[in-house]
Amino acid sequence: MALRDKRNTMLASNIANAATPGYKARDLDFDREIAREMGQSPVRKTDTRHFDNLVGVGADMVQYREPLNPSLDGNTVEISVEQMEFSENSLRYMTTLTFLNRRISGLMTAIKGE
Repeated sequence: MALRDKRNTMLASNIANAATPGYKARDLDFDREIAREMGQSPVRKTDTRHFDNLVGVGADMVQYREPLNPSLDGNTVEISVEQMEFSENSLRYMTTLTFLNRRISGLMTAIKGE
């Protein structure tokens, strides 16, 4: 949940800075972060035609999005990409929250003996 929240904050910041010259769109690779937390290797590319659109891993695992259509002012935010990523991440956040709420409700019912 915390990782999804952090990603939502980054994506919202990208959208807010869509018109800021020189702003670099930031994101994090959710699958890589989960794999790192679980001690597994991240998802790998299986074909040479696959490409990464996140480059430049920083100390806190923040990456910068490589734009599909670079702008002249150096801003790498592509509003359609950011909105799509934000919507998807928000949906996954809400799905996780719903799952956890149902799981907790089921446990509470079992504890009460209903």
